[in-house]
Amino acid sequence: MSEYDARGKVNRALLICVDDYRHLRPLPAVKDNAQELERALLAPGADLFTRGEVVLCRPQEPWEVEQALDTVTQEARGLLLVYFSGHGRVGRDGGNLQLMVGASERRHKTVSWQDMVLSYLDNARADRIVIILECCYAGNAGEAFHNCRKPMSLLMAAQPNRRIFSGEEPTGGSVFTRAVRQTLERGLPGRRFVTFEDLVRVLREQLAAERTPMGDIWEPRSAKQNTVDDVILSFATPEIRPPTPLRIRLRRRLKSSFQHWLRILLVSAIILVPATAGIVVLNLPNADAPCPPALELRLLTAPEAEPALRQAAFDYEMSGANLRPLSGEGGLPDGCRRAQITVYSAAKDQVDQGFAAADRWQGEARGTGKDRPADKGVDPLNRPGPQPDIWIPESTADYYEARRGMPSTGSPATLHYGDPVAYTPLVVGIPANRRLDDVEPGGASWPELLTGTDHAHRDLKLLRPSPVLSGTGLLHTIGLYLAHGGPGAASPYGPEPDPALARTAEDRLSAPGSQYAGSTELLCSLRPDADASGAVDRTRSAPLASEKSLADYNLGRAIGSCPALGSALPLHDRYVAYYPENVPALDHPLVRVDWRGTTDATPRRAAVARFATWLRDPDGGQRTLGAQGYRGVDHHTPGPGSPLRDSRADVNRDSRVSRYTAGPDQVARVLDGYDKAQKSSQVLILMDTSTSMADGGKLPVALSAAGRALEMAGARHTYGLWAFPDRAHPDDRAAVRELVPLGSDDPARGKAALDRVAGGELVDHGAAMEEALTRAVRIMKKSTATNKAIVLLLDEDDGAGGRAAGVDHTLGTLVGEGPEVPILALVLGKSGCDSFALRQLAGASHGQCVPGGPQAVDTLAGRIASIGTATKGER
Repeated sequence: MSEYDARGKVNRALLICVDDYRHLRPLPAVKDNAQELERALLAPGADLFTRGEVVLCRPQEPWEVEQALDTVTQEARGLLLVYFSGHGRVGRDGGNLQLMVGASERRHKTVSWQDMVLSYLDNARADRIVIILECCYAGNAGEAFHNCRKPMSLLMAAQPNRRIFSGEEPTGGSVFTRAVRQTLERGLPGRRFVTFEDLVRVLREQLAAERTPMGDIWEPRSAKQNTVDDVILSFATPEIRPPTPLRIRLRRRLKSSFQHWLRILLVSAIILVPATAGIVVLNLPNADAPCPPALELRLLTAPEAEPALRQAAFDYEMSGANLRPLSGEGGLPDGCRRAQITVYSAAKDQVDQGFAAADRWQGEARGTGKDRPADKGVDPLNRPGPQPDIWIPESTADYYEARRGMPSTGSPATLHYGDPVAYTPLVVGIPANRRLDDVEPGGASWPELLTGTDHAHRDLKLLRPSPVLSGTGLLHTIGLYLAHGGPGAASPYGPEPDPALARTAEDRLSAPGSQYAGSTELLCSLRPDADASGAVDRTRSAPLASEKSLADYNLGRAIGSCPALGSALPLHDRYVAYYPENVPALDHPLVRVDWRGTTDATPRRAAVARFATWLRDPDGGQRTLGAQGYRGVDHHTPGPGSPLRDSRADVNRDSRVSRYTAGPDQVARVLDGYDKAQKSSQVLILMDTSTSMADGGKLPVALSAAGRALEMAGARHTYGLWAFPDRAHPDDRAAVRELVPLGSDDPARGKAALDRVAGGELVDHGAAMEEALTRAVRIMKKSTATNKAIVLLLDEDDGAGGRAAGVDHTLGTLVGEGPEVPILALVLGKSGCDSFALRQLAGASHGQCVPGGPQAVDTLAGRIASIGTATKGER
């Protein structure tokens, strides 16, 4: 896992501590928390925050918190750490966490976690945000947190719906904060620094012997949003600490000197100004931030490449290429960043939709966007996100596909294709204990691989990322359809897709639930520690992935939504990489995006060019990307420090990298062939619309998931949209509202219904999931569609209290009967997929339960995309 190092940037730590309450019991230990934690953050060994970057806040009124948040979110450019210690309250439903200040009463003068704190943090200018909450019900902060856009890491003092004793200790700080302080101050044996994940692990270990007031084990929880990398919080270590890098020491010295001379000049100006001239008001730069704001570049990429490109962007920002003076820039001091790069990602289909609707994308950003009939439901500013200056797709094929969807004239966006910045070959992962007989891992034709894994041989199920959502899936499909020349072929591609090979390949890939939003999520579902709800059997699965992703999986690195493990996987859990002959590698081209009417277009183009040059520099970006597991643009053999050189990665580091040479017409023909190969399908979207869905940011996630499901609708892919409970029949627990009847092929009807739900069409009584799902399963069992599924979107099952006897047994029996109807559930409640009933239903139906989280919508979309490829039953 890559680590974010904020040294040398403008960082801020806001420590909010409330120990003296007018209407609530005091928390004496909290009084010491602020000074103790400040001392740990400013300790020489911590080497992250400098004096003046740590802000203490002891609020008596909510506006004091708001004022402090407004200041630090505007000032921080690198790391923003926000810490709260005090009382916390939640509503009866466990939502709407309130942080209590000195004047707070039970329901008044409180600070809303969702409406105030997250609102400010989500608009912060910092690269990374870390939040530490030490209060009762801190664990309930996780739901609203997942609706944020900024890269955030959240540490909650306890699990959801738990009070804690912390704060009532007599002196020396609370138990929780004492453990935080000691870890940041002393470091950890064998570690050069302390990261966010390290801190979470240590706190869980140290508090394992403690109990909450309810008698439960005291278990801190953590969550991440929009990032899978780790954040360094302290460079303290029990070992000999390496010296601070020279570039960071020089920048800090420059900053200190600037502040010193600023004070001298200010005093001189006051003394020397003649009294008759009055008082001159000087507009002086902020003493805490001597460098002017850097030019922000926005870099859009695929979810699989985002962590590596985040690290590359950070390394570039702190490199000499971005810090040294440039001719013609107006005398910007040495050591100041010229550009700041924000990296974000989106699935391939959302990127395609964004560029296809670029006029709306730009219009939304300027507040002048107008809907066109074809754009209904397309919201580019939400996903993919802000208008990009740079787009680094997974392959040139993604670029061709995006260009194909853009209007021939009139688009405000212009895509300028650039050379690749990194390569990674495509591979087929074969279980280590089921290696293929007589098939060479270093290069075999696709027919050999298909034969070697079929029912007569190893009987392995091929799992492919969705070509619609993933560049890896698209390029694997191009390889399957076009690269059929076999070893030694004169050309890597046939001029047309081979229909026979395409049919054979699709038949082998047509297992229910065989597609995912990307190869990282596919591999994450195969990890031994991941709960796949019985959807896949890793011992009989052969994932189609990229070499980098497979190496990350084998080495136990963070992948998809799965966090890093402590070590590499044991051999029997690993996959061996087999390299299909003549299949092109992912080439990650750098595409500059120009937007019509941009006032600073010239400096932006120059900044993009400097970053692109650095990315391809062997001593710059190539070193960073190589350390992340990519192959270089000049020398394709992994260099020193590459994880591909670790034998436990189970890849062939000497395998040849095939460059991409297919043209846009071939890509279009492959996608047309893929579309024709899909069988008809039908999905029933069953959505919880009880009022509790409005809490904690759950409703927008559910609406987004339903909207993604509607995108597959068409002549051969029909759907229905039902909501439960039914306002018209409050006493009928099995009643549903048929917002769109089953069998519709018009996505506009569903999008209009979702708009009504978003506008407030929620029902104020509990949602009885099992009763509504029983009705849905009965209807889908009668459907004549060959390939069908139920997409269940819910907060939680609220029907247990008044459920009639035998409902769960009836539902379980019905699910187990033929014909098979997979249940694909997205659960946004606090318990997620921990419910036994949901796990059992997903497993018994050969579906999947997806817990809420940053990648949940994309993960579910990948599984929905596989319904059209599913044959009747397993092979």
